[in-house]
Amino acid sequence: MFVDFNKLGVDYLLVNSTNEFLAEYSDLEENARYLLTGFSGSTGDALWAKSGEIYLFVDGRYHTQADQEVSAKVTVVKLQTGQKQDDEIIKLIPDDAILGVVGGKVSQKRLEGFSSVNVKVLDSDPINFYTKINTNKMEELPIEFTGKAVKEKLEELPKPIFVSNQEEVSYLLNVRDFSQNYSSKIQGKLLIFDEKIILFTDMEAELSLENLNVVPLCKVKEVLSGIDCRVFVDKSEINAADFQSLKHPEPIFNPIKGMKSLKTKEEIESYKKAFEATDKALLMTRNFIMNSDAVSEFEIAEELEKNFKKCGAKCLSFKSIVAKDKNSALAHYSKNSKDETVTDGSLVLIDCGAYFENGLATDITRVFVKGEPTREMKSVYTTVLKMFLNAFNIPIEKGSNGFDADKRAREVFAKNIIEGYSFGHGLGHGLGVNVHEAPPNLSPAEAAKVPFETGMCFTIEPGLYNPETFGIRLENSCYFENGKINSFTKMPYEARLIDFSLLTENESKWLKEFELI
Repeated sequence: MFVDFNKLGVDYLLVNSTNEFLAEYSDLEENARYLLTGFSGSTGDALWAKSGEIYLFVDGRYHTQADQEVSAKVTVVKLQTGQKQDDEIIKLIPDDAILGVVGGKVSQKRLEGFSSVNVKVLDSDPINFYTKINTNKMEELPIEFTGKAVKEKLEELPKPIFVSNQEEVSYLLNVRDFSQNYSSKIQGKLLIFDEKIILFTDMEAELSLENLNVVPLCKVKEVLSGIDCRVFVDKSEINAADFQSLKHPEPIFNPIKGMKSLKTKEEIESYKKAFEATDKALLMTRNFIMNSDAVSEFEIAEELEKNFKKCGAKCLSFKSIVAKDKNSALAHYSKNSKDETVTDGSLVLIDCGAYFENGLATDITRVFVKGEPTREMKSVYTTVLKMFLNAFNIPIEKGSNGFDADKRAREVFAKNIIEGYSFGHGLGHGLGVNVHEAPPNLSPAEAAKVPFETGMCFTIEPGLYNPETFGIRLENSCYFENGKINSFTKMPYEARLIDFSLLTENESKWLKEFELI
């Protein structure tokens, strides 16, 4: 791959994993970082120096995967808990050097975070500016699933406001696209005035909303640059190119994040049914594993998707992880290999989810063993279970939050250290239109200090990993209601993998809320 740094007028190039919508999960064909490095993980950017060095920045979920996927010419910078990617990028750039940043692939807020270095904003991506065009027909969700009409949602917003986050656009308009895998969001941006709404999209949009004007996506900059009044924007969601197209952008704290984090009663009830189906699909797959000889990761993943469809799923919410033995130590392993065969003694981790008719993502992780588990498997499984039970049952007081839950899980592990195993990711994440959303956030980060509120939906998923042996992660999707954490997930735990002698009296009592198999 060749890029003329002299022609660009830069010494370093920030190579992004995302697209113009700043989507967390973008197709690999849109992913410039993947084309440069070969790393297929969902997050993490690269820094390419004019002198030839390439640095790839990955968090704890991807340390081992990055080592396996990239060539020796790429230096993997393994971020530890608390380290920020852009802080580490800045450290590598000399004072007199110029950093090239693609305006359409970074948020305005992130761009401003590079203020301590010399930045040149590039109009196009010299590696890949391809964005997959979606011309599918979007579907409107009925009020019995959303509990809130579009008009009611829009009335809560300051105006005019520009919304470019795909999940937020899908949420506000009560629309979804079920024709694609790994997402239900539509491809579009939204400009909302008091008396007029402009939806920028190439999708087929026959919506019942009054005063809706549908405009091709390619017209975004043209329309934005022609607006003379102030327009409210969230600098962490709008890409820098769109932001700079506005004459009078007015930054605000995004009100939509909080709105969509508080699920309505209707959304919670429909979510319960979706998770009941998710549990059923995974249990069917678990039985398939136990009753099959020499079945591969790939075959298990295929069976799992079939089972989701049998249970009413519209599409998967992300690519299922089916990871055997050492592969299970890769938190976001996604190869699902035809060559990795489950035989007697094999440990299998499955992390999966789907979209059902309510358009909200489900997410669950369970671990199974074919045959008899080893003592080490039981010890690690039980420790992860203890971490979950203690986080799930944290005392709820005013202001209790995901930071508290994450801290409690880490305290449990600190008292039950297992040599060679580490917990290198956050405890959980919010759930909704996207399988990852915030708030809430469950991690050691400051962002996790947002108090739990009624209607918040999130995962609790502690995990312990050793790249030389295996990894175990146990994930329940939960919701906050009546002043406590409740579990959507009812999928049983594996009794054969639990060392009951390691459980405290309280943990044994808490475990009774969940079934064993």
